[in-house]
Amino acid sequence: MTSLKVGDKAPKFETTDAQGNVIGSTLLKGKRWVIYFYPKDLTPACINQACSLRDYYQEFLDKGILVFGVSMDSERIHNRFADKYQLPFPLLMDEKGKLIRAFKVWGPKKFMGREYDGIHRTTFIVNEKGIITHIIERPKTKIHAEEVLALVSAPLDQLR
Repeated sequence: MTSLKVGDKAPKFETTDAQGNVIGSTLLKGKRWVIYFYPKDLTPACINQACSLRDYYQEFLDKGILVFGVSMDSERIHNRFADKYQLPFPLLMDEKGKLIRAFKVWGPKKFMGREYDGIHRTTFIVNEKGIITHIIERPKTKIHAEEVLALVSAPLDQLR
């Protein structure tokens, strides 16, 4: 899993979303945001996770939190995924894995006895100062939005 820790500064980055809009850490300064990394568009667990975040998206906006999804899929696949499931949040372009490596979510995985390198499903919650306040490793895809909202809504003294 990631070697980043709560309290670390989120990695600096600049990329575009699937519509060509520039998104980066400099532009996010002063804003709270969630960035979630997932293995592949249009696969069952990734669909569940994205739809969970979609269904609670207005609550994120009401709390002033931006949401971004990241995988290594192409712009065409990202757009197909977003259109098919009516995703209201940006899917960031990272075909070469620079953002994935910056957040240290690339590494060895096992599936059905096979070992390979891939993206570890991980979510980072980042505050206005660019500091990581929470990391969710192995999120529950069907209720992921609820997991995130519980963390951003809990008083800080309950999280220690």
